[in-house]
Amino acid sequence: MSSNKSASLGTKSIPSLLIEQAVPASIGILVMSLNILVDTIFVGNWIGSIAIAAINVVLPISFFIAALGMAIGIGGASIISRALGANDHAKAKRTFGNQVSLTVVITVVLVILGLVYINSLVPAFGGKGDIFEPAKIYYRIVLYGVPVLALCMMGNNVIRAEGSPRHAMVAMLIPSVGNLVLDYILINQMDMGMAGAAWATTISYGLCFMYVAWFFLSGRSELMPSLRQLLPDWLILKEIGALGFVTLGRQATVSILYLILNNILFELGGEESVSVFGIIGRLMMFAIFPVMGITQGFLPIAGYNYGAQQWKRVREVIFVSIKYACILGVVIFILLYVFAADIAGVFIDNEVVIEQTTVAIRIVFFAVPIIAIQLIGAAYYQAIGRALPALILTLLRTGIILIPLILVMKNIYGIDGVWMSFPIADVASTIITAFFLWKAMQKLHKAPEVEMAQKTNQVTE
Repeated sequence: MSSNKSASLGTKSIPSLLIEQAVPASIGILVMSLNILVDTIFVGNWIGSIAIAAINVVLPISFFIAALGMAIGIGGASIISRALGANDHAKAKRTFGNQVSLTVVITVVLVILGLVYINSLVPAFGGKGDIFEPAKIYYRIVLYGVPVLALCMMGNNVIRAEGSPRHAMVAMLIPSVGNLVLDYILINQMDMGMAGAAWATTISYGLCFMYVAWFFLSGRSELMPSLRQLLPDWLILKEIGALGFVTLGRQATVSILYLILNNILFELGGEESVSVFGIIGRLMMFAIFPVMGITQGFLPIAGYNYGAQQWKRVREVIFVSIKYACILGVVIFILLYVFAADIAGVFIDNEVVIEQTTVAIRIVFFAVPIIAIQLIGAAYYQAIGRALPALILTLLRTGIILIPLILVMKNIYGIDGVWMSFPIADVASTIITAFFLWKAMQKLHKAPEVEMAQKTNQVTE
């Protein structure tokens, strides 16, 4: 990729750029989410509802380790976007080199630990009773591919930061399509059960990695580092760590949420209620894919223009992103509410699970129309390199509000209280994030005036 590609982030119109960045990201998230949904449908129909619960138990463990790659990717991508905006290509290359080294070292160590403590981790995350054995089978195989998945997630964010959203989209499409094809072959045709589902996922990670590696090695990237740039640069690692911790914190709270919910739901309703959350969890990723796509598209545009000190464009991308995402959120909510029962019926033919899932969908997704504000607000601070406010706003919804609320509400309203906690947390976190974002917009509005005053003082002196 030529440097002109990243330079377009500072020159094209914001609506055009956002569409150019968000549409491929949305398509990639859509296909990835569809993959998870269809994978759940295949597993539920070809293996059984216990298999859905087993996969749901394993996801927070494997995703947390893989999320390290995403955290390192997003943290480094923020540095890269701002460095490219400031025309500092050397720093951008050093950052990417350090991202690669850091991802490999950390994820390999954690996978080894994850395999050593397999018999303790699986039950701790809700893999009890009949769920334990299939969860253990799935966990062991999927964990082998987690370092590769982490590298894919890291590389995908860097590709997007360079201004190549289509290549980032393809990197997301490959494992999704590959997993579905392999699911059919290994589960349906070869009757490999849980092992087939796990190997389909792990092999699909490898296919994704091959594409990401090809992108950087083929000369399409301006960031291919030298061997020297793979060596640790402690200042860059510190910044990657601070910004990446925001994403890691988000994934960690999601893992804790799954741990708590799987255990609470198992106590309140047994395996069937765990299966309901297994469906809800996958639907969460699928339902809000357009909003997540806009957030992904927002990050490189905001970061690049902030690095280039184009404050007006930064303000504009915030407004446009929130407007588009909120409109899509309203459409998503209407569709989910109207077709809740039909959606639940697609996954499984268990009437009890369908009934519980229908109720849960209508409650959990009630605040979808406004979630764009909290997502864009947290993403803004991450894009501009402000790690602390980004971390606070990221943890606000799940870690600070939702988890404590669930622990209280389940004692008052039972399973319904668990589902009611989701929209309450969404509304509360959105209000708080909106306040922080409004304050940030005020600073951006004053920034040109401050710069002009500083330049005047320098001339006078």
